[in-house]
Amino acid sequence: MRAIVTVIGKDQVGIIASVSTLLASEGVNILDISQTVLQGYFTMFMLVDLTACRLSFRELADALDKKGQERGLSIRIQRTEIFDAMHRI
Repeated sequence: MRAIVTVIGKDQVGIIASVSTLLASEGVNILDISQTVLQGYFTMFMLVDLTACRLSFRELADALDKKGQERGLSIRIQRTEIFDAMHRI
C-alpha cells in the first residue's frame, strides 16, 4: 500500500532527517519527496510504500503524530486513495 506523508511547520534543522529516520526504522520506503520553505515555514510531501511496514497504519499515524508534537510540527499520513480523492479537480 502507498500513502502520502505531509509535514508542515516552522522551519528547523533536522526535519527531513527525523521523519525519514522514523519511517526507515519501521520499514517504510520513501518513493518520492518534495519539500520547500516559504517565509520560514517548512512543507514536505512524501510518497511512501508501506508494504514492509512493521506497524499497522494507525500505529504509524500515531508515531508520526507524536514525532510532530515533539518538534512542533503537523505530521499526517493518508492512504493515496483518500489523498487523491480529496485533491481531485
